[in-house]
Amino acid sequence: MDPMDIVGKSKEDASLPKATMTKIIKEMLPADVRVARDAQDLLIECCVEFINLISSESNEVCNKEDKRTIAPEHVLKALQVLGFGEYVEEVYAAYEQHKYETMQDSQRSVKMNSGAEMTEEEAAAEQQRMFAEARARMNGGVSIPQPDQEQQVDDNTQQSNLQS
Repeated sequence: MDPMDIVGKSKEDASLPKATMTKIIKEMLPADVRVARDAQDLLIECCVEFINLISSESNEVCNKEDKRTIAPEHVLKALQVLGFGEYVEEVYAAYEQHKYETMQDSQRSVKMNSGAEMTEEEAAAEQQRMFAEARARMNGGVSIPQPDQEQQVDDNTQQSNLQS
């Protein structure tokens, strides 16, 4: 019998990405400290269980307010109810930082997409240029021209210059 089946979990249960969790664990510890694989797995299981606990309590808080969508304030209230009140301020600060960064990212994408759109020919030329750069990096900095690449890029550049 699989040990995961003993505690009522199946292999399809939600988990967290091991590589990401391992990176987070290692970043929190001094460089000379090693963590056994069993300890890493245990930490990951604890994180999953903590998320389940917070989600469940957040849902209860949400239901008590006759809401159907869990909002950040429900999560903060759940932390209070579960005895993690000392972390509410830090969690709220992380949430505000996330909102700020998300807003910055969306503003950048709007700026990139508005007013500076390329023609199809310019996009094709840019794509060919990026392919050439990638090939050069793959070949150790040596640019190996692909058949018709130079002619196609030159034709597209000339067409763009004529249109301008």
